[in-house]
Amino acid sequence: MYRESSTAASAPVSNEARFSAAPGGITLLQASFADHAFERHSHDCFAIGVTTYGVQRFRCKGQRHDSHVGDLVLFNPDEDHDGAPGSADGFRYLLWYVPAAFVHGCLDRDAGFAGQPYFAAPHRTGPRLAAAFSRQTLALLDSTGESLRAESTAAALIGQLLARHGERPQAVLDAPRRATAAHLARVKDYIHAHYQADLTVAELAAVAGLSRAHLTRAFTAAYHMPPHVYLNSVRIAQAQALIRLGTPLAATAIDCGFADQSHLTRRFKGSVGVSPADWRRMAC
Repeated sequence: MYRESSTAASAPVSNEARFSAAPGGITLLQASFADHAFERHSHDCFAIGVTTYGVQRFRCKGQRHDSHVGDLVLFNPDEDHDGAPGSADGFRYLLWYVPAAFVHGCLDRDAGFAGQPYFAAPHRTGPRLAAAFSRQTLALLDSTGESLRAESTAAALIGQLLARHGERPQAVLDAPRRATAAHLARVKDYIHAHYQADLTVAELAAVAGLSRAHLTRAFTAAYHMPPHVYLNSVRIAQAQALIRLGTPLAATAIDCGFADQSHLTRRFKGSVGVSPADWRRMAC
């Protein structure tokens, strides 16, 4: 099982996060949090990680999970979750944000790979794969001049994770009556097309052809998050894209539908763990 060194384990935990770009479009996160609480959010990519110190507590799909040292955290795209320390000691973790296309490319069907491109559960205990993940994170952090090697070994590890913990994505079967997948897909498409606007439940309900209460209930049942959480996740993803392009933060806030830069900072930190300015300095 992966364990931090005794020196690192005994060091006090503070609220810190360090982002790094890696081959294959992967973004690495090394983080520690003493008291920071993430608000409910999701990502437009896979988020794969391991807890390296303390207890990482989060809710996902309506269930609470306590991730201990050596446990895997496996979030699929658009899977909402929060996060906070599970004890007074705080927690540390390593995380990869991996584009969905990269993950799906890890499934070598020609070689008879039997895994599925979706994780069955957000929390798993797997000491061997957790230790391999920690080693591979170090390799990705030191991959200068070795992009092909780093990308290939990362893909192989993700393939192993999917083979062990993967499943086929479930169809939208639990939504209330009349709320078909097509109704709700129209709402998601509308949010992506109009995330800059101050959307209302009534507006989205009209797009779906449902009542306001029915739309919120159906959307939450199908995607495990209410529409406003999904809208915020879309806005954060767009903000990250603009920040990477060098767009000033004030302009990014307005372009992404936030009231002002302060509003962007509050929602960004609640979802990502650091301010937009800090994220730009580390990830761009």
